[in-house]
Amino acid sequence: MSVKVTIQEVDGVSVVGLNGRIVLGEESGAMREAVKGLIAAGKKKIVLDMSNVTYIDSAGLGLLVASYVSAKTQGTSIKLCALGHKFHEVLQITRLLTIFEVYDTQAAAIASFLESNASTATAGKQ
Repeated sequence: MSVKVTIQEVDGVSVVGLNGRIVLGEESGAMREAVKGLIAAGKKKIVLDMSNVTYIDSAGLGLLVASYVSAKTQGTSIKLCALGHKFHEVLQITRLLTIFEVYDTQAAAIASFLESNASTATAGKQ
């Protein structure tokens, strides 16, 4: 079963909902294309909602890292939310938690963008 992707805008943040397995092959193509499309459209704030991801393999982890690097080079931020215990463990073991900003809920991830905007605006005024 391939990963299904939904995209919605919430408070200026693109939320990519992922549902299914992120694994080697065409199954993960939808996720790759969704993230590439958002970056190409000039979106600077992306949250990947992992709450419905049932499985991720090493190729899927590689896809996440590639998306992160591609986004960063374009000045875009990608944050993860709702990982689930097992997926959180995998990111911890692989030390990818040191790369990604991870939040428990979609709302917390979206709020983190709003907070960073406020602190950036405040810092600029000082």
